[in-house]
Amino acid sequence: MYIEKAFVESLEKMGEDTFLIKVFSPAISCIVKPGQFCNIKVSENDYPLLRRPFSVCNVDGDYLFFLFDLHGIGTKLLSMKKNGDSIELLGPLGKGFVYDDQYDTAVIVAGGLGAAPFPFLIKNMEPEKNIITLLGGRSKNNLVTYGLKNVSAATDDGSEGFNGNVVELLKSRIGEISSGKFRIFGCGPNPMLKALQEYCIENNFDCQISVECAMACGFGICQGCPIDSAEGVSYLLVCKDGPVFNASQVKL
Repeated sequence: MYIEKAFVESLEKMGEDTFLIKVFSPAISCIVKPGQFCNIKVSENDYPLLRRPFSVCNVDGDYLFFLFDLHGIGTKLLSMKKNGDSIELLGPLGKGFVYDDQYDTAVIVAGGLGAAPFPFLIKNMEPEKNIITLLGGRSKNNLVTYGLKNVSAATDDGSEGFNGNVVELLKSRIGEISSGKFRIFGCGPNPMLKALQEYCIENNFDCQISVECAMACGFGICQGCPIDSAEGVSYLLVCKDGPVFNASQVKL
């Protein structure tokens, strides 16, 4: 884990309120694993006080990429960064995906900005694994396909692809998917993850989920991101024990 002053290389608008920031971060980029995250200090003063957690979206040499939506003052300040500006990163944090086992097809199930951790994961799985990406959003304006492969979309309003949510899309495709050995990787809002979790446990599907959660310290000291455990202890911490869990490991 490092605290690193990272310099902004570029900021690209990817959708209505979605941005992709690229930063020079040689210390963290060389050790980060898919599914891990960084806590970002978005300003040079103490406002806002707490760092913001962001999944590492992609890595290219010494550069890290973070995908984010506008939600409050922290992301608003991040969206205003310019080339040469600096941000302070704490990372890499958390436990990432386990992806190098014996299976043939990786099924990415992403809801909205839950797509953020998957470009880096896909890059590390190719070309050994076949990739199928199922991407959900409220409408076509909420779909960000950066770094994704073989994308099928689902939208709540039917404006793009399958008319329904992304878990319903998975169910409609499962006959085709389950013809070989596969693993499901999910990330998105908690209601979507809960539906995915229940479906996978009910059908005994191999599934890992990346949980989204507000965090303060990012490494387990503040105890501010508990999640109910399904495995004998009362709770786990999203920042330290996750954010990636086996679907049967936690209660959403």
